[in-house]
Amino acid sequence: MCATTEQELRQYPLFRNCSDSFFTDMANDAHVLKTSKGQVLFLHDDPAERFYYISSGWVKLFRETLDGAQAVVDVFTRENIIGEGALFEDNIYPYTAEVVESGSLISLSLSILNRELQSNNQFTNDMLGFMARNKRQKDKEIEHISLQNAPQRIGCFILGFLNKTEGEATIHLPYDKTLVASRLGMQPETFSRALGKLKVSTGINVKGATIEVSDIETLVSFSCVACSAEFPCKELCSKC
Repeated sequence: MCATTEQELRQYPLFRNCSDSFFTDMANDAHVLKTSKGQVLFLHDDPAERFYYISSGWVKLFRETLDGAQAVVDVFTRENIIGEGALFEDNIYPYTAEVVESGSLISLSLSILNRELQSNNQFTNDMLGFMARNKRQKDKEIEHISLQNAPQRIGCFILGFLNKTEGEATIHLPYDKTLVASRLGMQPETFSRALGKLKVSTGINVKGATIEVSDIETLVSFSCVACSAEFPCKELCSKC
């Protein structure tokens, strides 16, 4: 058994009501993967047997369009899971997952996850709530495209990675800014201009892939003014 793996899983909010046997079985079956940029974890429409907990690094989910372009659905960093949705897609991965910044992942069994869903009613409710929050987040993103300008959308994206609502904070985005631009539905040149305007309006400092937020409340006030709910970025981007 990997004690570190079991500890990480126990700390993940979605699994807070899972049984002890779930954590034991997951840890016994888990594989720790050291990943490199460009590594594909699974392909769209492939049969699904595993899902992944991200310990470090970044992973993007995407689908390819008919002309071969990538439509980025989301990007995830540490303390997130990916691939679990295949349980509700006839055990088929709905997206392709590719590592965009090297790190460490834990490969986990979908069958053990499904067994816990079948036997643990509280966990089933937790999973339904988890899926509902993800759906609300996607709905909110559609609203953002309609109501927010480009700098506000970038600000909202940044807020989604913060774990507090005031003071200062530092986050590290993927090095490929084109990826973040695609995630937000922007052209790279639009993203660059909008990021410059966000710096002027909120005082954030950008050093390569690192963003320093000197006053979170200022960023909230600027980014969320067009939103339909108070500080939705933290409400909707929290894991659970």
